[in-house]
Amino acid sequence: MLINSTSNFFKSKIFPILLVNFIGILGYSIVVPILIFIVTKFGGNGFIYGILGAMYPFFQFIGAPILGRLSDRLGRKKVLIISQAGTFVAWLLFLLAFILPETELWSQDTDTTGSYVMTLPLLIIFIARIFDGFTGGNISVANAYMSDISTDENRSGNFGKMGASTSLGFVLGPAVAGVLASTILGEVLPLILASVISLVAIFVIHLRLVESVPCVVDTGNVSLKNIRRFFQVEHKDCYTEGELESGPKEKKDWLSILRISGIPLLFTIYFLTFFAFSLFYAGLPIYASTILEWSATDLGLFLAYSSLIMVLIQGPVLSRLSQRFSSHSLVLSGSFLLGISFLVLSKENFVLLYLANTLLSVGNGLMWPSFLSILSSTGSKASQGTIQGYGTSMGSIASMMGLIAGGLLFGRMETDVFILGGFVFFLITLLMTIHRLNHRKKSRMSKEEYTLILDKS
Repeated sequence: MLINSTSNFFKSKIFPILLVNFIGILGYSIVVPILIFIVTKFGGNGFIYGILGAMYPFFQFIGAPILGRLSDRLGRKKVLIISQAGTFVAWLLFLLAFILPETELWSQDTDTTGSYVMTLPLLIIFIARIFDGFTGGNISVANAYMSDISTDENRSGNFGKMGASTSLGFVLGPAVAGVLASTILGEVLPLILASVISLVAIFVIHLRLVESVPCVVDTGNVSLKNIRRFFQVEHKDCYTEGELESGPKEKKDWLSILRISGIPLLFTIYFLTFFAFSLFYAGLPIYASTILEWSATDLGLFLAYSSLIMVLIQGPVLSRLSQRFSSHSLVLSGSFLLGISFLVLSKENFVLLYLANTLLSVGNGLMWPSFLSILSSTGSKASQGTIQGYGTSMGSIASMMGLIAGGLLFGRMETDVFILGGFVFFLITLLMTIHRLNHRKKSRMSKEEYTLILDKS
């Protein structure tokens, strides 16, 4: 029975996109633990590391909506290949930095920036992160793909599995990086593996992923004939027969997306969630290394424990819960648990810290996939790539602001910064309650209108 169930899972439509997501996160998370050592090796310091960290979300903020809109026109598969190819090129640039001479370009030593030397390899790493960030809309496109192949019955469970594949990538990546970085090749070997993983992902998308956008691809805005010919893909099925060919085209600019009922509130929740978690990710390493006096291993175990809990919650647990509870209920429960966890996190006690970590992992595992399920069911299918792209942009700008604010606030507030994050999640709970009431009101009105139509007929 178990063997048949496992076999069916690997043959299902959802497995390829989960595999693509896992491979992408694995490649990214492999480099996360060693990035600070690479930066300092080539002349940088904490200030440069912070700026470098902000490059990816900043350029993702710009690129994600573009790739999202492109995926609505050209199809998810083609854009996922473009995005993954961009990541592959970025890793090659990263490796190039280790070959180039450490030529000094400029240096600075101030109270604000500290002492650093900008070298040629360090500049190339900046270019690599910028390029990867701009083509890093694969998350929004993958979410749009998941929306395409999901139904109302399995949407929450599918996004839960997507979250589990993300968490599993974050569990394995840092562990693999620690082992590989200890070899004679040092930081180069994890980078080589990350580039190989990225290349494998391109082939997985090309060979295993089935296009999910069921409409004729619109390449009317692409000017170069060879590019237009390359991306021209035809589909036999449409959302509504003749919808794109004869009907008016749906506007997908920022203001048009914001006019969709429920989207402004959902984008606000998207922003606040990333902002609160960025306070956590900015403050936790400082908290662990200074006040708690933890080693890198202690912090690694703490984060690995969190990811393992989320794999469990976002996989089998959420699949069962989503059959009994609505996505709104799961978001409300998760955001409230996250608020409690952030309050407990401020206590300097080993047992309480792991209790907070457990609540945080459970809350995140319940809330985020369920929230993405709600977002993916808002608006038309034809605009999902654009909606997810703008959502990713909201998360990117919130991450930049949260990481900067978290570092500055921890220096003044210390662990009280986590209390601030807790109140942000309580605010999210309130906003989600408002969205739930609006959703119920809209559903009730739709039912009444449908009843009136039936009565007249």
